Amino acid sequence: MPRIMMRVAYDGTEYSGWQVQPNAITIEGVLNAALSELTGEEIQVIGASRTDAGVHSLGNVCVFDTNTRIPPEKICFAVNNKLPQDIRVIESGQVPDDFHPRRCDSVKTYEYRIWNDKFPSPTLRRESHFTYRKINVDNMRAAAEKLVGEHDFGAFCGAGSQAETTVRTIYGIEIIEEEREESVSKHNELNTGAKKDADDGYQFGRMISIRVTGSGFLYNMVRIIAGTLLDIGTGLLDVDVIDKCLETHDRADAGPTAPACGLTMIGIRFPVTTFDEFIIDKGFVLE
Repeated sequence: MPRIMMRVAYDGTEYSGWQVQPNAITIEGVLNAALSELTGEEIQVIGASRTDAGVHSLGNVCVFDTNTRIPPEKICFAVNNKLPQDIRVIESGQVPDDFHPRRCDSVKTYEYRIWNDKFPSPTLRRESHFTYRKINVDNMRAAAEKLVGEHDFGAFCGAGSQAETTVRTIYGIEIIEEEREESVSKHNELNTGAKKDADDGYQFGRMISIRVTGSGFLYNMVRIIAGTLLDIGTGLLDVDVIDKCLETHDRADAGPTAPACGLTMIGIRFPVTTFDEFIIDKGFVLE
């Protein structure tokens, strides 16, 4: 059977994560049902990353085997007609029969978004975590630099992990600040005669994004990193707490697990050498 790879984007708010679970609606389960209906076969996709409940994606990867006569590059168009609006296959193509997205080298990128304003934004609540606390981004960046490289990230691993080792490699962490028009503090000039709140010149109305790229991640690792960096930014933890976490590997030394709503898988890249030459000719985007 030919093996098809798809890149999948989704809003994970209404789903119990990626992986099929009894009595729960999951991304994997919805894809299986849509592809089975499309092909007339029993389809079970294999995902590259099992995102948690409420986590989003711009490009998770999965594969499945099929004898359908639909051209591989057209499957994305066909299956999207059978999917709900919060799940979309953005690309499809044929890969070698032995390609497995969890058994080869890859580079994964996640982004955690924090909406920093005086009040929550109704339009951003599904894609970001809100805080009204003032954030020192410089402290967050100083702490993030300590995490880059190969380390034992046991302090940043959630309970229930089945990983054989907690050693992982982070290639880079970028913290991005972006002013957004959704800010209530940019639209609070009603002529009420009331005195405006003093904010000491602090710039509210910012989306602060923590973008993490690595070879792989432990259970809840990015969310724990985000929760720790946020606590450092708000002054609840010192920058040096990262050194302690990397020394002790103790989950109790790190910050909280940030809520799932702020996390998005940006994408996964595989080395060109992972594939046979023919996939390049098919036009499938590898990197």
